[in-house]
Amino acid sequence: MTKQTMNPQLDWNPAELLRSPLFAPLHPVIARLGAVFPGLPECNALLAERDPPIAVEQGHAVRFVPQEYGKLAFEAQYEPRCYLDGGVQSRTDNWHDLLNALVWLTFPKAKAAINARHYHALTASACEPTRSQRGAVRDTNTLLDESGVVVAYADDELAGLLRDFRWKALFWQHRERAQARMSFHLFGHGLYEKALRPYIGMTGQGLLLPVDAAFFLWPQAQQLAHLDERLASYLAAPEHCRSTRELSPVPLLGVPGWAEANEDEVFYEDAGYFREGRAGGIRRIDSCAKTVS
Repeated sequence: MTKQTMNPQLDWNPAELLRSPLFAPLHPVIARLGAVFPGLPECNALLAERDPPIAVEQGHAVRFVPQEYGKLAFEAQYEPRCYLDGGVQSRTDNWHDLLNALVWLTFPKAKAAINARHYHALTASACEPTRSQRGAVRDTNTLLDESGVVVAYADDELAGLLRDFRWKALFWQHRERAQARMSFHLFGHGLYEKALRPYIGMTGQGLLLPVDAAFFLWPQAQQLAHLDERLASYLAAPEHCRSTRELSPVPLLGVPGWAEANEDEVFYEDAGYFREGRAGGIRRIDSCAKTVS
């Protein structure tokens, strides 16, 4: 992915981000930040407000720390350091790392679960699965961490349309139904970076989670907390997120309300963006997931 090369002091515009539906999950934390591009002190101040503190699997409180460079010992590298002492290495004046911090503040349990998956894969013993299998686990969790979209749904038929790449049927022919019984929540911080300048072709990797219809009537804070808990529990099971085929591509600008262009039916006839399904299908992941009670 091409990194943004903007001047952070000129381009940090929280009011604009708060108007974007793509950034909706981050709106609560963005609203608490000032007019200057946030640095480590501002992000750590938001962490300090949390009770109980945001923590990694080991129980250490998360804190955002300066990025270290050069040849590092294992325990000082990015994922191990995060797991072993809670330090999330972050570069200053860097959109990618700022957005990572904001996702930590929004989905803390899921982020800790992804970090744990990486650490355990890195330290797996020789008696565990092959190197290629462990590589697939890390690849899948990295893809979710960078480009993931949590898709909550209360309609199996709509979920099937998404899995089958039937975009026009999902987003146009069943538009009102999809808006009432399905919601999309950006998770990947790399995907948020792309959303700073949305473009045709922007696609996320969807993890579908079934919910009860009542979920869509909840306040946003309750929805986000529930999805964070559900995603963390899902990732904690070692049989999950072992293949990228568990993730379903989502052409984000097709989501109703996320682009002015998709108010016109012809938008969904762009076969270059709304592509047909891949061979082999997508592994279903909802069989072990619980619905909202």
